[in-house]
Amino acid sequence: MNAPGTMARRDFLSVVAFAGSGLVLGVHVPTRRRDGAPDAPGAEFAPNAFVRVATDGTVTVVIGYSEMGQGILTALPMLVAEELEVDPATIRFEQGPAADEYKNPLFGLQATGGSSTVRGMWEPMRRAGAAAREMLLAAAAARWSVPRSDLVAANGTVTHGSSGRRASYGSLTQAASKQTVPTDVALKPASAWKVLGRRMKRLDSLPKVTGRAQFGLDVRVPGMLVAVVARCPVFGGRATHFEATAARAVPGVRHVVESPSGVAVVADGYWAALKGREALSVTWDEGATAAQSSDAIRARWVQLAQQPGITARHEGQGADALAAAARRLDAVYEAPYLAHATMEPMNCTARVTAGAVEVWAPTQFQGVNKQLAAQIAGVPESAVQIHTTLLGGGFGRRAEQDFLVEAVSISKAVGAPVKVVYSREDDIQHDFYRPAVYNVLAAGLDAAGNPVAWTHRSVSSSILARFFPQMFHDGKDENAYEGAADIPYAIPNIHVDWIRDEPGVPVGFWRSVGSSHTAWVKESFLDEIAAASHTDPLELRRRLLGASHSPSAPRLLGALNAAAERAGWGTAPPAGRARGLAVHESFGSFVAEVAEVSLGGDGTPVVHRVVCAVDCGQIVNPLTIEAQMQSAIVYGLSAALHGAITIDKGRVVQTNFNDYAPLRMAEMPRVEVFIVPSTEGPGGVGEPGTPPIAPAVCNALFALTGKRVRRLPIRPEDLQG
Repeated sequence: MNAPGTMARRDFLSVVAFAGSGLVLGVHVPTRRRDGAPDAPGAEFAPNAFVRVATDGTVTVVIGYSEMGQGILTALPMLVAEELEVDPATIRFEQGPAADEYKNPLFGLQATGGSSTVRGMWEPMRRAGAAAREMLLAAAAARWSVPRSDLVAANGTVTHGSSGRRASYGSLTQAASKQTVPTDVALKPASAWKVLGRRMKRLDSLPKVTGRAQFGLDVRVPGMLVAVVARCPVFGGRATHFEATAARAVPGVRHVVESPSGVAVVADGYWAALKGREALSVTWDEGATAAQSSDAIRARWVQLAQQPGITARHEGQGADALAAAARRLDAVYEAPYLAHATMEPMNCTARVTAGAVEVWAPTQFQGVNKQLAAQIAGVPESAVQIHTTLLGGGFGRRAEQDFLVEAVSISKAVGAPVKVVYSREDDIQHDFYRPAVYNVLAAGLDAAGNPVAWTHRSVSSSILARFFPQMFHDGKDENAYEGAADIPYAIPNIHVDWIRDEPGVPVGFWRSVGSSHTAWVKESFLDEIAAASHTDPLELRRRLLGASHSPSAPRLLGALNAAAERAGWGTAPPAGRARGLAVHESFGSFVAEVAEVSLGGDGTPVVHRVVCAVDCGQIVNPLTIEAQMQSAIVYGLSAALHGAITIDKGRVVQTNFNDYAPLRMAEMPRVEVFIVPSTEGPGGVGEPGTPPIAPAVCNALFALTGKRVRRLPIRPEDLQG
């Protein structure tokens, strides 16, 4: 998700003029109405371009990425508004189609993930707005026969200072459409920004609170049926026989058909489909994974960890330095599989007709959706339309394709539009999970307590080998050890290696991916070093970052100092509480968090306060950054305190929020977010707040109880005795 990419400016911008419709600026995509019919001349419609200025002056920004709560429906219009010189609150936004022109230049896919949308579109969206502004100015200059330099654009209007003449953008659109597209327009310096960095309420709030916003579950298509799929409870299993007589007898059930993942019951509505599935009898071939269990996986990984893995980083002589160290520390850290548990259960609606496919999906991967839908239906990609709805949470789960494959396949089989809906139990038990991981660490300290050696071996499964096999080279999956191999601390001898094992449990991207566990391991073990050397954890980090040659060290140190100062590190916490801290870089941003914790009467950890400092470079909307740090902390706390997917007989044991619990409102700490000023390019904000929270809490629990938390989720019994 972090592969570099480029987009040539002249490839980015093109102009299409429509008589009577205004100025259309962005990328050229074949124009199509929402119903698939050709556009009517002069009609106002949703053209597939980044920026549109209508004859009435309305500015519309078309967004080809997925809004799943991270705020891009506000951030991207703000980028355009800054350069176009319009009030961002007046901008309309529209969801763009699946098209190659909407590929994110960071990784060459039309996809939303890796906290990359603003990072990838930071310059292209501003250039789109700036080019539109310059073309409108050029049109006014030609109309009035005055130099372009005598004109000023502001608030959707072009003004000629000396004469006082004014022209609205809407009145200039037709003339602007005839102007040459500037290929190298200058962007405004940060000192001239009026929009970027301003706290702005989200443009999508009103349609959400009024119920007009459309999520995947809201989709209604004429003639639509609803499908519920019976899937093998064991990973990799398949149906060998099914008896559907009783299922077909359920009122409302229309079809029972095989699907790529099992057997689908298709009915007039969800309840009938669900009752039909309950009446269905299926014989499963459970396959080789039927004997798998969490205990067996762990036992295997304990053995595997005794052998060397694939080297992810090697500096100095770790083994020799460990042997010669005045003191050696050893630890094993274990993290479980985790489900995504999006608040909106998985769903997808598809309509397959002769020669065409239309899909409505809460998806993160429009480009891949289009390819797969075309393959399944046997039509060219040009005959496929993907309508991206709002996502009721994504976290990486909606980058997968299983729900789309089911919907398209079932619609094709029954000859009608079909919405596939997962129950919460389906969702929890048929996910692509955050990999479990087994870590073996050792550190060597010199006589003064300084770390002179660090070794880290981890065992886990590979996400890239399945999801992006073209990026899985020489047996390496950088996602598995990101945040571990690039440890930024000044330790002279470092060795990090990784062992891949595939026990049959499907794994996928989960919010902050590898950093979701490597930050916990790295920052917890560093606290162990601090305790062993009788050094304050903050001071140890300051010393090791201050001496580091890592380019990340100065910004990590800045975030660390900001969080510590705001949290009152070094002062006494309230009675019965203790503080812990952690700092981590991920997705181009640097986040430090200080957690303040206590123990409840039953020994359960209670997190009272979290102070978060984030350096995410130049910023668009501070409100979004604050909200995303809070959200990421909630997500990380849910995992640290409660999250675990366990396997027994090849099946997921957990079923719903009763045994796979998110953080409850009563458990929510006060979260204070501080943004570190920066002139660097923008970093991501959707994920970087998650990695530091688990180690900050665990380190605080050690300060409180003297007990180390080396397995997640945190268990009260591990804090006793």
